[in-house]
Parts: sequence; structure tokens; C-alpha cells
Amino acid sequence: MKVGLMLDVDRPIDDVISQARNASQAGLASVWALQIFGYDALSLLAMVGREVPGIALGTAVVPIQPRHPIVMATQALTVQAAAGDRLTLGVGLSHQVVIEGVFGYPFEKNALRMREYLSVLVPLLHGEQVSFQGETVRANTLGALDVKGVSAPGVLVGALAPMMLQVAGELADGTVTWMTGPTTIREHVVPRILKAASEVGRPAPRVVVGLPICVTGDEAAARDRVAKAFVIYGHLPSYRAMLDREGAAGPAEVAIVGTAVQVRSTLSSLAEGGATEVVAVLTGNSAEREATMEVLAEASSSMA
Repeated sequence: MKVGLMLDVDRPIDDVISQARNASQAGLASVWALQIFGYDALSLLAMVGREVPGIALGTAVVPIQPRHPIVMATQALTVQAAAGDRLTLGVGLSHQVVIEGVFGYPFEKNALRMREYLSVLVPLLHGEQVSFQGETVRANTLGALDVKGVSAPGVLVGALAPMMLQVAGELADGTVTWMTGPTTIREHVVPRILKAASEVGRPAPRVVVGLPICVTGDEAAARDRVAKAFVIYGHLPSYRAMLDREGAAGPAEVAIVGTAVQVRSTLSSLAEGGATEVVAVLTGNSAEREATMEVLAEASSSMA
């Protein structure tokens, strides 16, 4: 299992680049950027990729509704050109409160929308011309996208529900999850996406698991901080459903928090349950973050 780091994008760009450089020097496999109401994740990773060689890059995740798949493919291939073929493109549906309340797009027919979106996006990334007339997505290219000297990035879907895992297994390279605990990964996510991929003859998919992680001597205080910092995820329907599957009251109960030994044990449990990569969101004070990075670096070396 590989180990990566979620970049703190609520910082100046130079600081974000420094985070990526530190992660690379520590031996982590990847750095990831989320798409919220700040930096554009793909543009940010193009800059990170130019400044920090070697380390893999990923988005977790870019919502599909505001970006036509032709636009998304063009942006992703541009990052590939800037960074030297190191991008994993994570895409997702976001949430009703964002898509309808902020962007004004309908939040409906979501599994169909993702299926149709990937039916356009993936061929475009692989240099194919596309003519597609779906119910939610339409696209007609005049030819292949002309971005020189790049390979198609892997595509992951922020898939949690059964229908979305089916789509991800059939049409993408795997899933990237958030706030989903080890039992749910092992018993729900991995079996469903593996079955979906196998049924259409695709390779075993990637299962990238994002969670808050903190090595600390004060587990109760750390979990209290997680509960406050990530309280919103206990109320968003898709994450609430995964917390319920885990039997967790809220985000604090699925965060990987505790001593170095406890954190290593949970990381091993995720690997045994089928996770192919863990992406850490660091929490805690500077000493706790430093201790967490040491454990992550050790795990990245020993579990790769």
C-alpha cells in the first residue's frame, strides 16, 4: 500500500509547494489537492509538478458538473504536460448543497451523469475523437485533443454508494474515498468495485482512502479536534451513509488517531482490507504533525 499526503490548500502557493517538497523528501508516494472554493486543484498541481519532481500528483476530487468533460480532459492533459505524466485525475459529484445551492446545476441522475461523463472523458484522455449524445452529457469533438507528448492520466471516481462503485469499477481506474473507515472499505467498497471491474475484464482497481491522521499522546484531545474541524462531514448524506455503515457517530471515530503503534496498526488494517493507497490529512499541533509525517514516511517505505 502506498502512502500520500493531502496538501493544505488554505495556504499561500509557496507554502503548498513546500509541503509537496517535504512530502517528496520524506519518501511519500504522492500529494493530492482537493477542489474547494480557493485554488483550482488542477492548476495548482501543474505548478507543484513543475517545482517538485518525482512525486505523484492527484486531485481528490474535482466536481464534474461545472466542467464539461472536454474542458476537464484539456486541463488534465495540460497538467500531464507540465508535470511529466504524474497526474491521477480524481473526479466526483460533490454534494447537493454545493451543486444546486452554489452553482445552480441540478443534482439528479447522478450515477447516470457520472457514467456518461466518463464515457466522454476517458476516451478523450486516451487521444480519441468523441461523438456522444447522452441524457446528461453531450460532446462532439472535431478531432483528438492536441496536447503533445503526454500519456492519459489515471481516472478515479469519488465513489461510495453501490451504483457509483459499479460505474467506477466499469469505466475508471478505481475510487478515491474520504471519511470512510476500515470496515466499510473492507466489506463494502473493495468487494463491490472489484466485482464491477472483474465483470467487464478491467484490471483490479485502485482504492485510495483519505482520512485525517494524527500521531499523538493525547488521543481524546486529538479526536475532539477532528470532531470540530470535520463536523460538516457527519451531515453530508454521502459521508453520513459511510459513517453509519462503519457504526461511527462522526468523523472523529474513523480518523486514524493515537500512538505511533496504533496508527501503524490501522494503516496495516487498511492495507489488509484492500486499500491500495492512504492519503493523510494532517491534524494537530506542529509536534504531532511532525510525528505523523515520520510514521507516514516509515509506512510508505515499508508497505510500498
